[in-house]
Amino acid sequence: MNEGEETDPLSTEDRARSNFVRDLVQRGGASIVDSTAWSGSTPKRIVQFWDDLERLPSDVKACMNSWSRLESDGFKLEVFDRASASSFIRARLGRRHEEAFARCYHPSMMSDYFRYSYILVEGGFYIDADDVYHGTPIGHLFGDGRLKLQPFCYDLETSQMVAPSLFTEPGADRAGWIFYFNTTPMIAARDHPMIERALSNATASLEAGSLDGLPEVQATTGPGNLTRSVFEIISEGCSPEALMVAHDWELTSTSQWPLSYRDDARNWRLSNQKRYTAAPLEER
Repeated sequence: MNEGEETDPLSTEDRARSNFVRDLVQRGGASIVDSTAWSGSTPKRIVQFWDDLERLPSDVKACMNSWSRLESDGFKLEVFDRASASSFIRARLGRRHEEAFARCYHPSMMSDYFRYSYILVEGGFYIDADDVYHGTPIGHLFGDGRLKLQPFCYDLETSQMVAPSLFTEPGADRAGWIFYFNTTPMIAARDHPMIERALSNATASLEAGSLDGLPEVQATTGPGNLTRSVFEIISEGCSPEALMVAHDWELTSTSQWPLSYRDDARNWRLSNQKRYTAAPLEER
């Protein structure tokens, strides 16, 4: 390396995926919907998950309830917990996927794996339990079958998220920026190939998990897995038009901070690669 050259903090593979997401996010012009593959509508079904609804914190419940106003617009709301999600996966996808779900050692991983499973077989709109709805119309997102995802960008140098107003601008980039797709929201018609690949990759990663340690959350089921899957399927020939980038999703919904669970083991960032055990009910 020559003097003055910057060392890329990302591996070659991670840099390729980041650049791929950057190009998708910053591409100009309106997205054209493939009239044959993506013209069908997405079910107006909102799905959420909390591993133990008997332990649902009141502040998280308030976030979940913020979406109920959409029922008057024809949306159906469904909430799953660990038991009902496992039953759904077993009934719709079979024993292999049920066993993979059982390998998810933290509720965050369970929610990731469940959302892939549900959206693949039913289609609809998955949103995290801690996301608050701001009331903006979302009906236009259900008029076709494309996958809608929110882009994120993280700055390794500052250890902070980059504002969408900055990283979505054409040409915006820095050495320490990582572009990726978030797993919430996730809106798509059933049998979407990108969701199918995300579920397949998550299943394989969980099955390959070592007995000597627990797999990393992000790469196994979270945004790392989703971003890798979108990258793979488009690289293999799937049209980029199967994806719609939701550039301004923060106008519709944002993850609520602070919330009570973020300070304990229920926060995956504090439990990454650690076995999760719920505290007794009286401590909640």
